[in-house]
Amino acid sequence: MREILGRRRKFSMRRGRKTALLGAALTCATEWRWPILPGVGIPPGGRPGECGCPHPDCVVPGAHPFDPGLLAATADARMVRWWWTNRPTAPIILATGNAAPCAVSLPAVAGARAVAALDRARIAIGPVVATPTRWSLLVAPYSLEELGELLHNQDWVPSSLRFHGEGGYVALPPSRVGTGGVRWERAPRPAERGTTRPWLPQVGTVADALVEASANAPGGSSSKLAY
Repeated sequence: MREILGRRRKFSMRRGRKTALLGAALTCATEWRWPILPGVGIPPGGRPGECGCPHPDCVVPGAHPFDPGLLAATADARMVRWWWTNRPTAPIILATGNAAPCAVSLPAVAGARAVAALDRARIAIGPVVATPTRWSLLVAPYSLEELGELLHNQDWVPSSLRFHGEGGYVALPPSRVGTGGVRWERAPRPAERGTTRPWLPQVGTVADALVEASANAPGGSSSKLAY
């Protein structure tokens, strides 16, 4: 009897996670109007770091689009529901740029340091997505020209710091990818009363703290991108 109860609990947990993914995907699409699509995910019974795609050296295991491709990202509720009904454990992938949020990501140690520094400086930040290895700060959409000017004003930008603009993507909670679970370190909060769309800061208001934290974190100057 205990074995049967144990199996029921595991089934209930899996079903709950699948329901949570669909619910989160619909929130992103219908309430926030963020273009999303399912990620490739991890293979059943896969080891840490493995990806469901055919590339053995994948640098973002499980946390990237594969089929469909990134251009298929949408906020259409019917498409989102169809995707996650057929692939209920697929990670939620946000297609960044254009009118959608952009992001700046950095290794987890540097990310925690940057968020703490921004808090001490009383600089408001928006949603922060965390995985065991990497943190991403979501920011308002920016143009390539704006980003170029911003980077030009920096003395040096660590190669471990990544900007996710047009053509980029970020995995969103409560996904599970090759490096582990994806969670909100800072949950989205409404931009204003009467709306549910999350507030997002401008990239320029957080860039200095992110560059400094990346440069001073262990391995911050490394050219290897640790997802």
